[in-house]
Amino acid sequence: MTSTTLSVPEIHCGHCKSAIEGAVGPLEGVRTVEVDVDGRFVRVEHDEAVTVRALVDVIEDQGYDVPEQEALAN
Repeated sequence: MTSTTLSVPEIHCGHCKSAIEGAVGPLEGVRTVEVDVDGRFVRVEHDEAVTVRALVDVIEDQGYDVPEQEALAN
Protein backbone atom coordinates (compact mmCIF):
# COMPACT_ATOMS: atom_id res chain seq x y z
CA MET A 1 0.00 0.00 0.00
CA THR A 2 1.24 3.48 -0.92
CA SER A 3 0.29 6.86 0.52
CA THR A 4 0.27 9.91 -1.74
CA THR A 5 -0.35 13.46 -0.55
CA LEU A 6 -1.29 16.10 -3.11
CA SER A 7 -1.49 19.82 -2.47
CA VAL A 8 -4.72 21.23 -3.92
CA PRO A 9 -4.71 24.99 -3.13
CA GLU A 10 -8.22 25.54 -4.51
CA ILE A 11 -9.92 23.37 -1.84
CA HIS A 12 -11.99 25.65 0.36
CA CYS A 13 -15.27 24.01 1.37
CA GLY A 14 -17.27 20.86 1.99
CA HIS A 15 -18.38 20.73 -1.65
CA CYS A 16 -14.73 20.57 -2.72
CA LYS A 17 -14.18 17.72 -0.25
CA SER A 18 -17.20 15.80 -1.52
CA ALA A 19 -16.34 16.31 -5.19
CA ILE A 20 -12.76 15.11 -4.82
CA GLU A 21 -13.54 12.18 -2.52
CA GLY A 22 -16.39 11.13 -4.81
CA ALA A 23 -14.14 11.16 -7.86
CA VAL A 24 -10.99 9.59 -6.39
CA GLY A 25 -12.62 7.03 -4.09
CA PRO A 26 -14.07 4.79 -6.81
CA LEU A 27 -10.76 4.42 -8.68
CA GLU A 28 -9.67 0.82 -8.79
CA GLY A 29 -6.83 0.34 -6.32
CA VAL A 30 -7.74 3.28 -4.08
CA ARG A 31 -8.25 2.22 -0.48
CA THR A 32 -8.96 5.55 1.25
CA VAL A 33 -9.22 9.23 0.34
CA GLU A 34 -8.94 12.01 2.89
CA VAL A 35 -9.47 15.64 1.88
CA ASP A 36 -8.22 18.18 4.43
CA VAL A 37 -10.11 21.40 3.69
CA ASP A 38 -8.11 23.53 6.14
CA GLY A 39 -4.75 22.13 5.00
CA ARG A 40 -5.83 22.12 1.33
CA PHE A 41 -4.44 18.70 0.57
CA VAL A 42 -5.63 15.26 -0.46
CA ARG A 43 -4.12 12.09 1.03
CA VAL A 44 -4.78 8.85 -0.82
CA GLU A 45 -3.89 5.33 0.31
CA HIS A 46 -3.69 3.14 -2.77
CA ASP A 47 -2.17 0.13 -4.47
CA GLU A 48 1.15 0.62 -6.21
CA ALA A 49 -0.63 0.25 -9.56
CA VAL A 50 -2.36 3.61 -9.06
CA THR A 51 -0.12 6.36 -10.41
CA VAL A 52 0.20 9.90 -9.10
CA ARG A 53 -0.65 11.05 -12.63
CA ALA A 54 -3.97 9.16 -12.48
CA LEU A 55 -4.82 10.81 -9.16
CA VAL A 56 -3.91 14.27 -10.47
CA ASP A 57 -5.96 13.72 -13.65
CA VAL A 58 -9.08 12.73 -11.70
CA ILE A 59 -8.79 15.71 -9.36
CA GLU A 60 -8.17 18.09 -12.25
CA ASP A 61 -11.19 16.63 -14.06
CA GLN A 62 -13.23 17.94 -11.11
CA GLY A 63 -11.94 21.45 -11.84
CA TYR A 64 -9.12 21.72 -9.28
CA ASP A 65 -5.54 22.55 -10.16
CA VAL A 66 -2.86 20.27 -8.72
CA PRO A 67 0.57 21.91 -9.07
CA GLU A 68 2.97 19.27 -10.40
CA GLN A 69 5.76 20.20 -7.99
CA GLU A 70 3.38 19.54 -5.11
CA ALA A 71 2.61 15.95 -6.11
CA LEU A 72 4.54 13.89 -3.58
CA ALA A 73 4.46 10.15 -3.13
CA ASN A 74 5.25 9.06 0.44
